This record gives sequence, C-alpha cells and structure tokens, in this order.
Amino acid sequence: MGPGLYNYWMVIVLMMTGLYVVLARPNLVKKIMGVTIFQMSVIMLYITLGKVAGGTAPILIEGAEDVAYSNPVPHVLMLTAIVVGIATTALGLALAIRVYEEFGTLEDDEIRDAEIADAMAAEAGGAD
Repeated sequence: MGPGLYNYWMVIVLMMTGLYVVLARPNLVKKIMGVTIFQMSVIMLYITLGKVAGGTAPILIEGAEDVAYSNPVPHVLMLTAIVVGIATTALGLALAIRVYEEFGTLEDDEIRDAEIADAMAAEAGGAD
C-alpha cells in the first residue's frame, strides 16, 4: 500500500463498514449510524479527489507562474453534504424515537411482526 493511497483505503473500509452495519444489524439506530458512516466515506472520497498534490488555494498571485491549484468545488459541495448528512441523521433519529414510542422496540423484525399482528387484528375486526 503506497503512501498516496491511504485515503482511498480508508474510504473503502468506512464504506464497507457502513454498508455492513446497514445490512446486517436489525436495530434502527444502528442502521442510521451505518448510513452516516457510509455518507462520511463518500465525503472523504470527494475531498480526496479534489486535492491536488502540491496544490495551493486558488488565489491568484501576481508574478506567480506555473502554480498548481486545488479545485475548491468538491470541498464546497462536501460542506453542503455534511449539513445534509447531519440533518438526515437527526431526522432519522427523531423517526426512530417515534417508532419506539409506537412499537416499544427498535428491532426491525419485531416492528414487522407488530405491524402484521395489527393488520391481522384489523382484518379480523372488519370481518365481523
């Protein structure tokens, strides 16, 4: 593993960790945290792609020639993505609280069973 590839390896590890947590964990809060880890890995990827080796901030200096500039657009977009990520995490956690108040659990299989039981009870009540 070369020294210049460290960020890419970290992106892969974080992305696969987040994906695993989302797919393998039945708890809704853990799923939300997995999505957050996945989002942060994508943000890290875009920031890594926007960095130019030896690049400076894109500020024009008189008399400077052959200067490599880093592209600021990925960094600016990722600032927006961070804000959106925080907002979606907060919304997901608020919905998880509401689900817990309704069903008394955050495990998705128990929630599914409770919904099926409610649907069967409503169907049996409507058949009378």
